Amino acid sequence: MQGQLSEIDIRSILQLIELGQRTGELYVETYRSSSHLRTLDRVEPAQSWLMFFLNGQIVYAGDTSGNLSRLRDYLHAQRLDSSLDTTVVSAIASFNSPEYGCLWTLLERHVLSPEQGRTLLQNMVHETLFDLLSLHQGGFIFKLSAALSPQLMTLEIEPLVVKTMKQIQEWKQFHSYIQSPQQCPVILEPQQLQDMMPPSAFDRLSKWMDGRTSLRQISRYLSRDLLTVTKAIYPHIQKGLIQLTTDTSDPIAPPSNTSEIWQESMVPRVVCIDDGAAIRQTVEEILDSSGYEVTSIGNPLKALSLLFQLNPDLILCDIAMPELEGYELCAMLRQSTAFRQTPIVMLTGKDGFIDRVRAGMSGATDYLTKPFGVQELLTLVEKYVGSGNPQRPLPEKLLAEAIQDELEIDSPDQSSQVSPSRP
Repeated sequence: MQGQLSEIDIRSILQLIELGQRTGELYVETYRSSSHLRTLDRVEPAQSWLMFFLNGQIVYAGDTSGNLSRLRDYLHAQRLDSSLDTTVVSAIASFNSPEYGCLWTLLERHVLSPEQGRTLLQNMVHETLFDLLSLHQGGFIFKLSAALSPQLMTLEIEPLVVKTMKQIQEWKQFHSYIQSPQQCPVILEPQQLQDMMPPSAFDRLSKWMDGRTSLRQISRYLSRDLLTVTKAIYPHIQKGLIQLTTDTSDPIAPPSNTSEIWQESMVPRVVCIDDGAAIRQTVEEILDSSGYEVTSIGNPLKALSLLFQLNPDLILCDIAMPELEGYELCAMLRQSTAFRQTPIVMLTGKDGFIDRVRAGMSGATDYLTKPFGVQELLTLVEKYVGSGNPQRPLPEKLLAEAIQDELEIDSPDQSSQVSPSRP
């Protein structure tokens, strides 16, 4: 599975991994320039990350730089950073991240306790998620693989994502003065700042606010989250007592508010997921002319992202689609409480008993075989979400021609046999 973050966001990718209980690795990269579409194999990334999963839970996450600066910062807070200078990296580092290998070496040498190790891992994963969930341009690849071993702990995705997204929204309040966690504060008016802060706080912060230590590093040194540290110094930045260096190298941009694209509506909302362009266009025209709010999506991975934002009343889903089969998509949606009760109707050119059984096993509510007529489609939609507000009639011939075109492209001889699903 791979694609562009303009098609599916990080949160939806993580939901897909969690719902499918996947074990493997997620590679994400952001580009130096987003002026035009680029593919993962032709563009030098500005920054990249790796996340490791076991049965849909996070084992470890970090960037791919290979340096140990982040781990050293976290150890500095416990006055253990000098232990890295005498550490022989564990053998697992050659296969995974050097940082993860060093962490395990420190555990094996009893420099860190298991509890300290778990705290470090939680902080690292949370920090990486903060960066990834802030992205809106880049590319990703997820591949199934053996689990990262050994594992100190695993973290559930959804609670961590919800917490991180909340912090990102709060972080956006600082954007008029602060654009990146990599910016470095420097004190402009030491005496005034000292008069306004408790002595202990001033002593701890002043030695790091030298224009060379980033907000993120300071938060690591203090064993505090980034938001807490930023809130503490933000009023002094506003007053001009502290200045931030401009960081032009940081690739992370503020997240786009995609939820604003989809406006709330009182009319029944239907989503049609089908890789056939003619089917999508025609179903959209039929339902739109009959007073329904309808969105058609050709990419099942993109659909997974948008479904959580659209919250439709009914989902029409093709079975045979590239990248993700309709059966699998349906089964994953049924594992989410958001879609446990949503009617999901499978659309397909097949008409076999086995396909009906598979549709039922995946959690589908109903099954509609192509070709189907305008009235048949409207009757089914009305059955599950009620009637719309018809605006104009649509000729029956339009849908029949669109379905026939798709059937001829997908399988020229579907009338005599059931075609196998596309991978």
